[in-house]
Amino acid sequence: MTAAARATLDVRRPADQVWQLIGGFDALPDWLPYITRSLPGEGGRLRTLTNAEGEVIVERLEAFDASARSYTYSIERAPFPVTDYRSTLQVVDRGDGGCRVEWSGTFTADGVTDAEATALFDGIYRDGLAALEETLAG
Repeated sequence: MTAAARATLDVRRPADQVWQLIGGFDALPDWLPYITRSLPGEGGRLRTLTNAEGEVIVERLEAFDASARSYTYSIERAPFPVTDYRSTLQVVDRGDGGCRVEWSGTFTADGVTDAEATALFDGIYRDGLAALEETLAG
């Protein structure tokens, strides 16, 4: 069974400005303090992340659409209890000078319940977007 998580953030900044900050596949450390390091690989199609606890997460860029301000990635290796992880980060223009950042993912729980896996990624996405909001305010 596939589980899913999703978080959104509305910001009073133009979509292009927010995308400029978060749209690079290797840009997580620029706005997400939980990720302390990101090393690109395979010509930018792979990123090897280090989190605040020193754990390594390897993610693969699956799709990138600059005009839609979105990218989709999968996890190749991580300390998370899931398999078949696929996530999309997107910036949507609201048409009023602001935008909505959407971060969503699907995955299969592995060794935990769907509810536990969903709660984990709900928290990661929610905390990540809160960090983005702080970065944009700073």
